[in-house]
Amino acid sequence: MQQRTTRPGDGRKVAFATIIGTTVEWYDFFIYASAAGLVFNKLFFAPAGAQLATLIAFASVGVSFLFRPLGAFLAGHFGDRIGRRAILAITLIMMGASTALIGLLPTYDSAGLLAPVALVLLRIVQGLSAGGEWGGAVLMAVEHAPAGQRGRYGAFPQIGVPLGLLLASGVFALMSGVIAPGQAFLDWGWRVPFLLSIVLLFVGHWVRRSVEESPVFEEIKARKAGSRTPVLDLFRRRALLVLLAALMFAGNSAVGYMTTGGFIQNYTTDPTGPLHLPRTPVLLVVTTASAVWLAFTWLAGCWSDRIGRRNTYLTGFVVQLLGVLALFPLVDTGSLGNVLLALCLLSVGTGLTYGAQSAFYAELFPASIRFSGVSISYAIGAILGGAFAPMIAKSLIAATGSTVSVTLYLGGMTTIGFIATLLLRDRSNIPLGPDHEAAQAVSPVRLRNRQGQVRQA
Repeated sequence: MQQRTTRPGDGRKVAFATIIGTTVEWYDFFIYASAAGLVFNKLFFAPAGAQLATLIAFASVGVSFLFRPLGAFLAGHFGDRIGRRAILAITLIMMGASTALIGLLPTYDSAGLLAPVALVLLRIVQGLSAGGEWGGAVLMAVEHAPAGQRGRYGAFPQIGVPLGLLLASGVFALMSGVIAPGQAFLDWGWRVPFLLSIVLLFVGHWVRRSVEESPVFEEIKARKAGSRTPVLDLFRRRALLVLLAALMFAGNSAVGYMTTGGFIQNYTTDPTGPLHLPRTPVLLVVTTASAVWLAFTWLAGCWSDRIGRRNTYLTGFVVQLLGVLALFPLVDTGSLGNVLLALCLLSVGTGLTYGAQSAFYAELFPASIRFSGVSISYAIGAILGGAFAPMIAKSLIAATGSTVSVTLYLGGMTTIGFIATLLLRDRSNIPLGPDHEAAQAVSPVRLRNRQGQVRQA
């Protein structure tokens, strides 16, 4: 049976759906991260004291990452069993509902301990939904992509991440600097960005009703070629591959979460810190850097169709390391212009090590366990890399009194990502259907075929 051909209009509709859904999904995720260092430490965790409250707020950012693997396991199992589209719609609705509810929460002053507990519980729901949404969006985009354009189409859901950060930073800057400046921002202005996420409920419903299921999954279903236990099969047959793919992403996410996790925002604006820059200009700087991240994410996806996924990644990690080395020497000058330059340089590298990820991941795993493979690898990589990076950075500075320790930490994570990428094979443009359950993605392995001849896997 031949895989159903995707019409150009189908691919464009899916690309539009994944970029809109992922943008609003990660907008929800990032407004929490921004609010953690600017608002939640004051309104939900203040009784712990200024320093500890900030650490707890950043820890609550990381808590959701601990539940991403559970969301990835559940979404992977059902995504490989019942389809990509349904799981994508469910996770979008979960994220929209939990984020809107955060905007309605009472603060510690009015509800006591119940307030931070409810906040953390809703953050956990965000983590569960984020653990499954990315895999669904990625596979819908890549498995619908025309031949030779998987990197480009796979970049659409990736672009949603910097777009989400751009929107989150922009909305927070608008509320903080124009609509609800000063105390009004803490009183009520911070709630508006969360309440706006209710639009995600409608996006999820639209995706469920109007977007075609992945042609690869339809072929799996028609052939009855699916796995009954995709997660178990994944770890039985591809455990090393999951680890390497996770480490590759960890090298990107640890560095990316310096801005997306709220650390730079807190470090540069903290009144008790060394810089105490004004909040609104810093948010505008982050918004600008997000645009740079977006541009290079798109470039990396398109570039990977020409030079391969692995070459794109290896180039990106070299550039990312240069950005890491320049980050704090520029930021610590206290100049907004230098902060902008530092974050833009960092965004070039993080974009180049993110744009090709959708296609790279999809091509690593067989069709029958692909949703589980990409979702679980991504979730584990997020824990190993970005989950607690802001808290680790804050703790390192508190312990050493210097940002050099943070630079060494980020440089080490970048190096780990580079090495993991070297150990993976480039499988750009291999067939994605169930007829092509390729045996190896770790490079290089020698296998014997049925005739006993040695070949490279």
